[in-house]
Amino acid sequence: MKDRKRPRITVAPLRPIGRRVTHFLPGQILRTAVLFGLFCIAFLMAAVSNPGHAKAASNDDAFRSFVAALWPDAQRMGVSRATFDAALAGVKPDPSLLHVSGKQAEFVKPIWQYLSASVSSARVARGRARGAEFEQTLAKVEARYGVDRYVILAVWGMETNYGAYSGKSSIIRSLATLAQAGYRGTFFRDELLVALKILDEGHIDSAGMLGSWAGAMGQTQFMPSSFMKYAVDWDGDGHKNIWTSVPDALASTAYYLAEHGWIKGWTWGYEVVLPPNFSLTAFEPQDFRPFSQWASAGLTRTDGESMPRVGEGALLLPAGRNGPALLVTRNFQAIKSYNTSTAYALGVALLSDQLAGASGLRTPWPVNERTLDAKQSLEMQKHLVRFGYRIGDLDGKIGEKAQTAIRHYQRQAGLEPDGFPNLPLLERMRKRP
Repeated sequence: MKDRKRPRITVAPLRPIGRRVTHFLPGQILRTAVLFGLFCIAFLMAAVSNPGHAKAASNDDAFRSFVAALWPDAQRMGVSRATFDAALAGVKPDPSLLHVSGKQAEFVKPIWQYLSASVSSARVARGRARGAEFEQTLAKVEARYGVDRYVILAVWGMETNYGAYSGKSSIIRSLATLAQAGYRGTFFRDELLVALKILDEGHIDSAGMLGSWAGAMGQTQFMPSSFMKYAVDWDGDGHKNIWTSVPDALASTAYYLAEHGWIKGWTWGYEVVLPPNFSLTAFEPQDFRPFSQWASAGLTRTDGESMPRVGEGALLLPAGRNGPALLVTRNFQAIKSYNTSTAYALGVALLSDQLAGASGLRTPWPVNERTLDAKQSLEMQKHLVRFGYRIGDLDGKIGEKAQTAIRHYQRQAGLEPDGFPNLPLLERMRKRP
């Protein structure tokens, strides 16, 4: 094959335009270099004097990258691009949220202080007034789902003070902040995707999707995933509106509790008295036994009534051996599914009793007990891990796993295993090698 002849290209010489100089003199080069150097120095000084600006820009870039990476999963869930863009347009992370999680009152206050505020006379009075206002709705919801109307009312009161305050945080911003920070793994990212799906289905708009710092929404304080499973359109308007529809909120709460094991016709539990020689060694709070067995062991009800002939209960000592003793039913566990804190569940239980006209606990709380603050609770958790116990996250919150570990430790130490974390117990742990 013969080589093809390439065309000859002629390059015309550069010509000055008018009288414009087309080359730099040595003095001009020096002045240009000096000016450029001064500009660089000024830029670096500005960055050093205002590092927050550079950091904010970096955070914004990371957040935009997080949002971009979220879209494929949202699309797979059926969220439209229009909904996705509208919900996240202009959203920026709120770094203050990452400092709030360790301040939940039900985990950091002594239980008697928490209950004093939660089951206050003002909350009881407001609850009775709101109960009368929605008496017919509560009666119908109770009939439909089998959940005690006063427990439904009490959850409403504990969560949002009967709708008075359900939070003003943007759910999308809160969830996006926590998800992008990787708080609790992928939990908040998954919740954010579900929240976008709720918007796409038209139950609420982005401006109205308000709630707590952690993404709990509306008068029921449902997380988005709970909304999708348990929210109810009770008023029949085509939307599951837990934000502004009280009937929807009450029915959604009842349906949630029913789906989490509420047994129709049962109470949450009974306050009892332990006999002086009663040993805690063989019992765990998760052990449900027939009421007849508890009666045979010498436990009696503080109200003077007989133990139920049917059903079963588990022994709960929320403040150790020196505080009230309770036999709780499966319904107490259903309440606890709403919030894993024992203090919260007991707050709902006691509030429901008072809303129904019953009295409070008869046994006094050990208010002089040397309890732990959050820092000391974290220290106790670390000691338990050092002793070989698995207690979950080291977060300064003594939950069920930590309490179980405390009881095992107390047994091994020859102490009565009531599972109550106090300062004397922490001091003993400090001395153990």
